Amino acid sequence: LADAKAAYGWPYGAFEIPANVKAAWEAIGARGSVERAEWDSQFSSLSASNQAQFNRAFAGEAPKKLATAIRKIKKDAAESKSKLATRSASEKTLQAVNPVMHETVGGSADLTGSNNTKTADMGIFDPRNRAGRYIYYGIREHGMAAAMNGMALHGGIRPYGGTFMCFTDYARGAMRLSALMGVPAVYVMTHDSIGLGEDGPTHQPVEHLAISRATPNTLVFRPADITETAESWEVALSQPSTPTVMALSRQGVSAVRHEYKSANLSARGAYVLAESEGKRQAILMATGTEVSLALEARDLLQAEGVGTRVVSMPCMELFAQQDEAYRKRILPGGAVRVAVEAAVRMGWDQWLLGERGREAKAGFIGMTGFGASAPADRLYEEFGITAEAIVHKVKSLL
Repeated sequence: LADAKAAYGWPYGAFEIPANVKAAWEAIGARGSVERAEWDSQFSSLSASNQAQFNRAFAGEAPKKLATAIRKIKKDAAESKSKLATRSASEKTLQAVNPVMHETVGGSADLTGSNNTKTADMGIFDPRNRAGRYIYYGIREHGMAAAMNGMALHGGIRPYGGTFMCFTDYARGAMRLSALMGVPAVYVMTHDSIGLGEDGPTHQPVEHLAISRATPNTLVFRPADITETAESWEVALSQPSTPTVMALSRQGVSAVRHEYKSANLSARGAYVLAESEGKRQAILMATGTEVSLALEARDLLQAEGVGTRVVSMPCMELFAQQDEAYRKRILPGGAVRVAVEAAVRMGWDQWLLGERGREAKAGFIGMTGFGASAPADRLYEEFGITAEAIVHKVKSLL
């Protein structure tokens, strides 16, 4: 070390900073003092409420108005009971959220009209409008995800961006970094299954839910209707250091939550949507558009005297975080278990086979390969993802 210092002409001790170096850096540091004073002056001239909003956004905290906006969506949904694609339900949620969360910055790396990520109040961010809050990224999923990471790391911004669920493949590197760095970006991934239809297997995600769920420090929501979609957004926008993947449908789905409840049931990851009548013999677990199929199958099974509980599981990661007593209350032993999802089975065995691997009677209704090109209803029939197939699977296990 002494020889190296001598070679470079550095006759100073450990951690000793020469006076001329220190003076040079202090001069560099002082260059922004005027601009900083101007900024401080502008900030101090703001109203107390605006200062509080600014500080809240940089602290990464959701405003109190967010919960109010979500509750109103849920109340309206309970009254209307309308059939709606969850990508459209997401848009309705953002229409209520963006005006009360001024730090949201949205965008799309696909077709904005397909991802439903833009709301009327946002304005377009471009060279002429730096105040715009919506970005047309072009077809560059990785670039979008990387830019979202940068915005979130800067602070004061809640970025979200959309593309087709299948194209998580392109954004994967930056999505993994979101999780690794603890960045709460929100990935709006629409067209979440074979239900997207005629675009065919190149655009139909079957393995992407499993890939996203396998990523540490990531929440993956696949909501069943507008109520679960709104609840999922509330959780996502409240995360301090965890990214969220929102898997949303192209096809319309009937409402599955018919009664308004102020509590965010999706925040616990899974909950009992429909209880069995009589002795419980089967538990059907499902996510997204397949929850309605599970409810249909329950009605058919109940008509045959098979007591059947339906569990909606919009977020496996949050369910895994619940205490053991809650998980056992939702998925008690004794009944056969069948999971329903228009994707591959990987990731379901933890809940199908029991946390100790002792549930012997379990089955899965879903995909074992890639999809095909046809209307959604035809595809579900061809691949055996139907209420009748669920009933058959349950009866074969009893």
